[in-house]
Amino acid sequence: MTAMTAPVTITELPPSARFSLRTADPVAVAPGLGLELPAKVGARAVAGTRTALCLGPNEWLLEAPEAEAGPLAGAFADLATRLPFSAVEVSDREITLVLAGPAVLNLLATGCPRDAAKLEVGSGCRTIFDTVQIVLTREAEDRFHLTVWHSFAPHLRALLDIAARELATGL
Repeated sequence: MTAMTAPVTITELPPSARFSLRTADPVAVAPGLGLELPAKVGARAVAGTRTALCLGPNEWLLEAPEAEAGPLAGAFADLATRLPFSAVEVSDREITLVLAGPAVLNLLATGCPRDAAKLEVGSGCRTIFDTVQIVLTREAEDRFHLTVWHSFAPHLRALLDIAARELATGL
């Protein structure tokens, strides 16, 4: 007899350093951050443990391990002496859930109007689940990161858990 695996799993990631960056000159800002800022909305750049997701024409979400919050804040302080931009640390504002498994697209379809199947691996977007704003990043064909504000996390997690149970029972 083979063991059945869950059609989808939901796991909360450990806290990370997150910054909301707005700049009209991403090329000038990027070298001080140690990674390129992608120009295309939805594109994501990765350099070591840091990522930058382009959420809008002049907006990026930067993420790194929690221990890099200080060095990133220092880099922004240094850049601010030479360049105009806005960088706000939002680390405590959000959590990220990993949604993974063969039924992950079905799980997302229960509350997200965006067709997650059309997101390319390595890309992401701002969208909603139910009525909650989220940032959705496709990490692999069957794995997504869903970032949500702490205040909405219990509501969203309850909806995801219900949908995951229904998918597991074949409802």
